[in-house]
Amino acid sequence: MNAHPPASIFKAYDIRGVVDDTLTESGVVQIGQALGQMIVAEGMARCVVGRDGRLSGERLLAALSKGLMSAGVDVIDIGMVPTPVVYFATHLLGTGTGVAITGSHNPPEYNGLKMMVGGRTLAGEEIQALHQKIVSGEVASYVSISPRQGQMGFRDVRSDYIGRIASDVKLKRPMRVAMDAGNGVAGELGPAVMKALGCDVTELYCEIDGNFPNHHPDPADPHNLEALMAELAKGGFDMGLAFDGDGDRLGVVTANGKIIWPDRQLMLYAANVLQAQPGSEIIYDVKCSRLLTQWIEKHGGRPLMWRTGHSLIKSKLKETQAPLAGEMSGHVFFNDRWYGFDDGIYTAARLLEILSEVSLPSTPSMVFEALPEAHSTPELQVKTADGENHAAVARMVKEAVFPTARSRITIDGIRVEYDDGFGLARPSNTTPVVVLRFEADTPAALARIQAEFRSAISKVLPNARLPF
Repeated sequence: MNAHPPASIFKAYDIRGVVDDTLTESGVVQIGQALGQMIVAEGMARCVVGRDGRLSGERLLAALSKGLMSAGVDVIDIGMVPTPVVYFATHLLGTGTGVAITGSHNPPEYNGLKMMVGGRTLAGEEIQALHQKIVSGEVASYVSISPRQGQMGFRDVRSDYIGRIASDVKLKRPMRVAMDAGNGVAGELGPAVMKALGCDVTELYCEIDGNFPNHHPDPADPHNLEALMAELAKGGFDMGLAFDGDGDRLGVVTANGKIIWPDRQLMLYAANVLQAQPGSEIIYDVKCSRLLTQWIEKHGGRPLMWRTGHSLIKSKLKETQAPLAGEMSGHVFFNDRWYGFDDGIYTAARLLEILSEVSLPSTPSMVFEALPEAHSTPELQVKTADGENHAAVARMVKEAVFPTARSRITIDGIRVEYDDGFGLARPSNTTPVVVLRFEADTPAALARIQAEFRSAISKVLPNARLPF
């Protein structure tokens, strides 16, 4: 009998590990079987599968398909596509169920699975349940008596995806954009969609290459946007766009070379959506600017802060039927004219639609510069031992004192609100780090808030090296 896949790869939002070490082909077969059992138990029989551009993707997709079919599930292979195209295909083909083989923005030796069953993204306990089914022997017993073998089919949905966006999004004028895909899987469809909208696209690193030879495909790190900034500096562009490794996150840089972080992007999206759906709820995660809260209220919306994690945000979106949600990491979820999943390419299209309506002599850069902005840090990280991050933040929630604070929010770690800013400490659910973020009206206020957090963190992690 093949060894069971280790518990360490069953994460909060997906399954992820090092290929041929913690994530093996035989382990992925077993995961496919467990997932297949879950799918059949919910009265379904078809599953879309797709993969990103990683070197291990093809064989892991074959292993997953083998497991699903042995559990009686028919597999529809849509090939090498961004993760959001897998989600799109579950709507297009009416399965509601799909798996993307992707390592997202992790290093090249990683890969993983993002899973949807019956229209919901698996997270937390449901992912842990897959592991339990495998180690308990329940899956092996089920497969041995499975009444049918699933069938394999193939379907190319790329032209459907391009056509669906191009029929929905209309630009008032053609835009000239520079686009950096970081050699990730969005390198094919990202430019294709923008060209279908009438854009002039200058492509950077859009050749799909699982070695990621130029830079890491993660637009949340400013270093990964340097090549895009250099291209924009040549002049003549409206906007710079960057995608992560599997195309579900968007990075934005103005023609002037300024990074527009996702919480400020969300201000534009929210104002646009609230024109069409006044009074709606807009969801955002605990890492986002408090200026976003004020902006949503000013534009007649109802702000709803929620826990970080694409699966958790999607679940809240489904529960509330809000028309828009977003995370500081760059996941944006349009449930207005789209399907409510995170899609960097569709988000880019909606952004260009909004910016194309700007009348000259105003420019897209001027639109972004007019948005409210505070003094803030990017996402900072404190490294800890495995599990120590959760314990440390739990202690902060119980014990920490913040002398000048106004209130606390503890839905995800501890976010401390001040009259002039906020500080956040939350345990990452994917790596052993404490994630920090700070914002304030003035540099002096930022320094004061950070000093209060420095004192609180040093009490629970006395040996930690703080990045501020």
